[in-house]
Amino acid sequence: MANDVVLTTKGVKELEEKLDYLKTVRRQEIAEEIKQARAFGDLSENAEYDEAKNEQARIEGEIVTIEKMLRNATIVDEEEVDVQKVNIGAIVKVLDKEYGEEEEYQIVGSAEADLSKNRISNESPVGRALLGKKIGVTVKVETPGGVSKYKILDIHR
Repeated sequence: MANDVVLTTKGVKELEEKLDYLKTVRRQEIAEEIKQARAFGDLSENAEYDEAKNEQARIEGEIVTIEKMLRNATIVDEEEVDVQKVNIGAIVKVLDKEYGEEEEYQIVGSAEADLSKNRISNESPVGRALLGKKIGVTVKVETPGGVSKYKILDIHR
């Protein structure tokens, strides 16, 4: 199914925390901003009011999106990931053959991907190339910057 969302248990927890924050804290903050903006008078030319209402709509849209993701998610328990080969939830240590640098990535679903946290999507070129491979295998990856080669050094949880 095209709308499948794959999340790790850690990703589910992070989304649940964000959802709780948006529903409890952020909704209250926006309501207060709208209340203050209404006090400025004429709503037809009230930029503060318009901005607060736009932010409210954005937050409500984000809440709906997160709720839908959580409802339809396939959840991968990192503690049960088979580390004989690269799977979603696994942490993979690779050697970048071009630069001779070792890098470590956790393979996650696209909803959790965050390169700043070394989480790459199973749908990304590197993630797709690594999936299903075992330690010792070298993969070629077509990226926008050209072809890269990665040797799998380790797979763990």
